[in-house]
Amino acid sequence: MGLIAIGDIHGCAHTLDLLLERLAPTSDDHLVFIGDYVDRGPDARGVIDRLLALRETHSCTFLRGNHEALMLDYLEHGAYDLWRVNGGDATLESYLDRGRLHIPDEHEAFVRDTELYLETPSFFFVHAGLKPELSIAENLARHDETVFLWERGHLKAQQPAWEKPVVCGHTPLPEPLDRPLLICIDTGCVYHTHPRLGRLTAVRLPERAFVSVPYVG
Repeated sequence: MGLIAIGDIHGCAHTLDLLLERLAPTSDDHLVFIGDYVDRGPDARGVIDRLLALRETHSCTFLRGNHEALMLDYLEHGAYDLWRVNGGDATLESYLDRGRLHIPDEHEAFVRDTELYLETPSFFFVHAGLKPELSIAENLARHDETVFLWERGHLKAQQPAWEKPVVCGHTPLPEPLDRPLLICIDTGCVYHTHPRLGRLTAVRLPERAFVSVPYVG
């Protein structure tokens, strides 16, 4: 079974279509989506529609990003201000139907069912990262959701104390990071107006073959 990790989509549904076409995953592949399906981009609803359809034909794991966490805070507690400044208004706009907000039950369930991490014998997948001074086991023992969803300290760590490579997104970079113990695949698809960003990236594992496509509006 091949592993394919896919970076932060952020409402860029057409770009996701292009990447999946380029990847041409088979029934033997396991697709690991690294989180941040919603916010900032034009079609969060379309992204989740595509992912719901994809899981019917392929083995998929959908990790939770910080933006899904913000959406959950809105759905469960009405917390809007922090979500809005992080692009939540674009997500809500994608769910407007004749001027009325309607988020389908299956979309809410999708967001609620996202997982904080996935561990395989050879890799550890998480949205943002882990504390670099702690082992993976120690990070898991602490189970700090803020770390899983928001951490960035590992990007500056030369020798993290991890037992295996960590695959993450969250921090947009001009090129994917490919270090012995760190693979970061957020290349800022939704930030396509930035001269060095604007691609959606995936990585095939264990061979570490990166596949990127440009933003499609």
